[in-house]
Amino acid sequence: MSRAALLVLADGRFPAGGYAHSGGMEAAVASHSVHDKASLQAFCQGRLHTAGLTAAGLAAAAAAGHDPLTLDEAADARTSGPALRQVARRLGRQMLRAARVTWPSPDLDRLARLRPQGVHQPVVLGVTARAAGLTPLDAARCAAYESIGGPATAAVRLLSLDPLDATALLAGLAGELDDVAGAAAEAADRVTADGVSALPAVCAPLLDILGERHAAWNVRLFAS
Repeated sequence: MSRAALLVLADGRFPAGGYAHSGGMEAAVASHSVHDKASLQAFCQGRLHTAGLTAAGLAAAAAAGHDPLTLDEAADARTSGPALRQVARRLGRQMLRAARVTWPSPDLDRLARLRPQGVHQPVVLGVTARAAGLTPLDAARCAAYESIGGPATAAVRLLSLDPLDATALLAGLAGELDDVAGAAAEAADRVTADGVSALPAVCAPLLDILGERHAAWNVRLFAS
């Protein structure tokens, strides 16, 4: 196992397409629900404990070797908004392309062959982590961090925030992120061959609503 692989996978420069997505931040700024550092922190905390926890559980289960196609169906069931399902698959396709070059693996090749239309990004993340020799907890940490790192970075551009403030906010959430990743990895340990009901299924209706609104815009800075 190489922890350096975790740094590569979690790096914003890993060409997985996430830089083009705001994680709901663009729509949240437009609706004025996020307008300063305090409201950004509240948004990121809420996203971490809902969408972030759910994504971390899926990633951890995939990294543990559970069937990614079953997990992809579970991800569909946990993503009520059609727009966000489409985004998750688009991001999954992009990550899969990058991962197959970076960490060649029969599991990644099989996923690309069986689901050319795309697989939810957290599931691809977990399979990628496994191919890179990382643990389910590593995959959960990466997914949890991504759930808040993207929106915080987008907020810097959308609100002209000081990047240092955004970075400090992420660092301040490190303890909660560890807790979320740990809970997700423990849930993945309880997944059985009979089903994935042990995985987190925490909903965030506002994120779904923001995603649908954003998808209908004619002009936008971010893809989602």
